[in-house]
Amino acid sequence: MPEACDDFSTWITPQLGRLTRISRAFAAPADQQDLMQELLISVWKARAAFRGEASMATFIYRVAHNRAVTWKRREGIMGLRLFSARHDLAAMAADTCRAPEERRLEALYAAIRQLPPVDRSLILLSLEGVSYADMSALHGLSENTIGVRLTRARARLVAIAGDMSDGF
Repeated sequence: MPEACDDFSTWITPQLGRLTRISRAFAAPADQQDLMQELLISVWKARAAFRGEASMATFIYRVAHNRAVTWKRREGIMGLRLFSARHDLAAMAADTCRAPEERRLEALYAAIRQLPPVDRSLILLSLEGVSYADMSALHGLSENTIGVRLTRARARLVAIAGDMSDGF
């Protein structure tokens, strides 16, 4: 394990924004803090396996994404989800204290949560500005497949936004 990994807080701090976006994309608002905690624990446990073959950001994203997918699968199997995305959106729309930008951002994440896990990950990576080549390496898909899946995921997000009464 490289010396840069010795201090976990120094190692993880630059990636907290990315981890927050992953938790928002995979969990309903009520569960986002729980998922974020699980992501941090998973990265902490996995840091000993970091060999420096990929960047730390890529390694952390991969560990966090895999944990989020597992968490989401477990949530579906156990039936722990209390609110659907539409219910969350209705509750947020009723909350007039929140800024319109925050409501739109949460509506975007609610729509992203309705995508399949790999498409969710690709959308997040796209929003982060990650290249198709890096996405390809991260997910083991060809760059053409990445492009097709992103196009379809974006079209699905537009359709979901059209179905929402708030829109974006």
